[in-house]
Amino acid sequence: MIRVVDLESGYGPMQVLWKPSLEVKKGSITSLLGPNGVGKSTFLSTVFGSVEPWGGRVYYDGSDVTLLPTHKKVELGIAMVPEGKHLFPNMNVYENLTMGAYVKRAIPGKKETMDLVFDLFPRLKERIKQKAGSLSGGEQQMLTIGRSLMTQPRFIMLDEPSQGLAPLLVREMFETIEKMKKEMGLTILLVEQNADASLDSADYVYIMHEGRIKAEGNPEDIKKSSDIREAYLGI
Repeated sequence: MIRVVDLESGYGPMQVLWKPSLEVKKGSITSLLGPNGVGKSTFLSTVFGSVEPWGGRVYYDGSDVTLLPTHKKVELGIAMVPEGKHLFPNMNVYENLTMGAYVKRAIPGKKETMDLVFDLFPRLKERIKQKAGSLSGGEQQMLTIGRSLMTQPRFIMLDEPSQGLAPLLVREMFETIEKMKKEMGLTILLVEQNADASLDSADYVYIMHEGRIKAEGNPEDIKKSSDIREAYLGI
């Protein structure tokens, strides 16, 4: 589905990514783990096109999309849920979700997609007329993900979806992410600080440190490696 080869990028003169490579197979959840400040969010933003790549290639379904503008990537079925809640606070839940269905191919099936979002997040349906700014932190995170789903993506990148959530909501969030794979057929690249929950949900794991991929493998192997857990995950 997505293959990233030797990606380089940064901000101004500061290089953040030093040729990390990874592959996300169709229908899988792949976790990109590592401590704060190692380049995980920059990696997602560079793949998505909101940060300009300096080098390397990004392939989607076999096509080179490295330099494709972000809106073109969305039209191809790529979506990203950035860290934090980027909502329209004075618009209600329904209006925020509708704003997500701006892609031409998403407009005809808007109602069906919204029904899928409400199946995933029943609380959003209960608060359909409520302003986004008045929702709880967990509900705002649900709405942020729901709005991205309104573009009808095939591949979605999630940046810290459990950040700031209470432990019970963290568990619910990861259950929802697994449903997105199993029930909606989505391919998911997940960046998370919650290493244990990510390892439990993922089909494959990459460990990033200082802008480089330092380790990779299936979750069970990563869990069994005390060196990897201690050196890169702090667990």
